Amino acid sequence: MEQAKHIPVLLQECLENLAIRPDGIYLDGTLGLGGHSFEIASRLTSGRLICLDKDDFALRSAAERLAPFRERVTFVHSDFRYASDVVSSMGCGPVQGMLFDLGVSSPQLDDASRGFSYMQDAPLDMRMDRTSSLTASDVVNGYDEEELARIFFEYGEERYSRRIAAAIISARAVSPLETTGELVSVIRSAMPAAALREKQHPAKRCFQAIRIEVNDELGAVRDMMRTAPDALAPGGRLCVISFHSLEDRIVKTEIQKRENGCTCPREAPVCTCGFIRTLKSVTRKPITASEKELDENPRSRSAKLRVAERVG
Repeated sequence: MEQAKHIPVLLQECLENLAIRPDGIYLDGTLGLGGHSFEIASRLTSGRLICLDKDDFALRSAAERLAPFRERVTFVHSDFRYASDVVSSMGCGPVQGMLFDLGVSSPQLDDASRGFSYMQDAPLDMRMDRTSSLTASDVVNGYDEEELARIFFEYGEERYSRRIAAAIISARAVSPLETTGELVSVIRSAMPAAALREKQHPAKRCFQAIRIEVNDELGAVRDMMRTAPDALAPGGRLCVISFHSLEDRIVKTEIQKRENGCTCPREAPVCTCGFIRTLKSVTRKPITASEKELDENPRSRSAKLRVAERVG
C-alpha cells in the first residue's frame, strides 16, 4: 500500500531534463521507494539503470516495485556520495544522466522504530544506513552543550538552540535520554510559550539537525557534487532535488565552481590553474513544483530541482 501512495517529487520535470535515451545508462543515487527509478527504467530498452541507496529496507522494497524491469536495473547498497566510484567499479563507462532526490523517504519517517519522527515515540536512532555506528542517542547523550547548540543552530536554524542544548544537558545528567518522546519533552520544556503556539512542531528543527548530523547529509551532498559529474558523459545531465536551503546552497555552489572557468586571481597575467569547465547550468533558477503538484503532494512545497549538463 505504501508504494501505491508514493508520489515522486518533481517527476515530470526530472524526466524531461534527464532526456532519457532508450539505450542510455542512468543512475538514481537516492532510490528510496523507487518512484523516479520506475519511470526511468520503463523508458529504457537496451539501456541500464543503476540504483543506489544506503538503506537496506529501501533496496528491498524498491526491488519489488522494479521487478518488471529487473534485467535492466542494478541495485547497489551504497551512500550516494560514492556514486562516481560505483560507476567506475561497474566498468559501464560514463552515464547519460544522474538523479539525486535528497529528501527523507516516507517509510523512514513512518516506521516508528527508525526514530526519525517527532510524532511517534521510538528509540533515538535516525540512521539511514543501519550498519553505521553513530546514532541519534550518541549525539543527544554524548555531544557537549556547545556542539549541540551549534548543530541545532546551523543545521536546524533553531533560534532557541542554546536554551534547548542546556535543557538536554540538564536532563541527561539525571538519566540518559532514550526515546524520541523524551527528547521532544525536553525540547518543549526549553521553549517559550509563544514558540509552542507556532504552527510548526517545536521539535521539527532539532530533529532535522540531529538527522543531518547522524547521517552526515551535508558532507555527503558536498562529496557527491564534487565527484559525481566526473562520471557523466558529455551532454549527460545531473538532476538534484533538495529540500532545505543548506543542501541547495551546496548544490548551487558546486555547479557554479565547475562552470565559472579560471580560478586564478584577476590580476594574474596568464592562467596557471589549468581549470577545465565541466558543467553548465541548464536552468539558472531552481525548478519548483507546479500548483497542481502542490495540491496532490504537499511534500513537494519545499523541493528545488537544479539541473546541470556535462560539457567538454
